Amino acid sequence: MSTSWFDQAIGLAAGVLLLTSVLLVWKRSLAAAVRSLAVQGVALAALVAVIGIYEGDPQLVAIALLVLALKGFLLPWVLDRSRVRIAAVREETPLLNTTASLLALSLLTMLAYLVSRPFLTLAPGPTSAAVPVGISLVLYGFLILTTRRHAISQLVGFLVLDNGIATVAFLTSGGVPLVVELGASLDVLLVVLILRVLTSRITAEFGAADLDDLMELRD
Repeated sequence: MSTSWFDQAIGLAAGVLLLTSVLLVWKRSLAAAVRSLAVQGVALAALVAVIGIYEGDPQLVAIALLVLALKGFLLPWVLDRSRVRIAAVREETPLLNTTASLLALSLLTMLAYLVSRPFLTLAPGPTSAAVPVGISLVLYGFLILTTRRHAISQLVGFLVLDNGIATVAFLTSGGVPLVVELGASLDVLLVVLILRVLTSRITAEFGAADLDDLMELRD
C-alpha cells in the first residue's frame, strides 16, 4: 500500500469515527445510536486493518477482524436486543439539549487537538494526525455518560469511551498483542452483557430504565 493511499485511508477511517461520535451525541433515537455505534465499530476495525496491512503485520489484521466481529456486530446487536426488549425508543431527558450538546462537542474537539499538539510535533505522520480523533472519542464518551439518563445511552457512552481508548492505542503504538486485545474485548463484552441483564431486570421491576425516574423511587 502506497503512502498516499495509507494517508487517505487513515483520514477516512478517522473521519467516520468522528462523524459517528457527533451523531451519537446529536441524535436522541436509541435505534439510530445503536446503528451509529455499529458503523463506528466497523470504522475502528478498518483503521486497524489499514495499519496492519501497511506495516505487514498479520497480528494486527487478526485484531482488526476481532474488533469488527465484536464492536461492529456483536455489541451493537446485544444493545439493540436490549433496546427492543425494554421497548426503548428515545432519550427523553438528556441534561443538555441539542444546541448545548453540539457546542460542548466543539469545545471538547478543540481541547483534544490542544492536548495532542505536543505529540503531533514529536511524531508527525498520518497516524499521529489522527490521534486527536481518538482523544475526542474519549471525551465524547464521557459527555454521553454524564449527560444522558437512559440506561441504553449510558452503555453507548461507555462503548464510545472504549472505542476512543482503543483508537489512541492503535494510532500511537500500533496496537496491543492479540491476547491482550482479546482479553480486553471479552471484558467489555462481559460488562455489556451484565448491564443488559440489569437493565432488563430494572425495566421488568419498575417499568422504566430512565435514571431520573429510578432516582425518584423511595422505600
